[in-house]
Amino acid sequence: MKASPNLQEPEDSRKSFEKSQSFYWPLSIGWYYEVLMGFQWLEMRISEEAERRHKEAQTLERLPRVLNELGEALAGCLNSYKASFGDESAEMVVHRDRIHIAVRESQEGKWQQSAKVDISIVASVPGIQIESGSEPLIVEIGMLPGDKAYYRDRQLDKYLNMEELTRRILDRVLFPRLAE
Repeated sequence: MKASPNLQEPEDSRKSFEKSQSFYWPLSIGWYYEVLMGFQWLEMRISEEAERRHKEAQTLERLPRVLNELGEALAGCLNSYKASFGDESAEMVVHRDRIHIAVRESQEGKWQQSAKVDISIVASVPGIQIESGSEPLIVEIGMLPGDKAYYRDRQLDKYLNMEELTRRILDRVLFPRLAE
């Protein structure tokens, strides 16, 4: 019995398929390699985003400590103020995520609150918000090498040192009748 030509066909069609794919085969390997190994721009962006998230997590973790350091600086300023105008002239209450400062004046023998300022942590910035009656001031806080913090006024796009920051917080509250 003679082999039918149909039995030969699968082998011929396989060779035909291999020949037709030989042109595309290197391209498909290259594409598969790129997908498997990742594109260079994607790897760079993933690395950048991972670093940004790490820094943000560190800053958020340190915000309460930075607020505490700010509270210590403000306490020093208020102690000087109270030494000049009396112990009842100012009060500061520090919480984990905010600081409240009340300023009082003696009127008719009684101490009356004349001004106040609230400083609170804003995790979405990350930073602090300072409210003293007028438009709130947003100060971005970031971390520098050596576990130091930086402060940046977002509205003015200006970096502040601790002296400038304490002045922005306390000047209008302690001395409302004096020109800036």
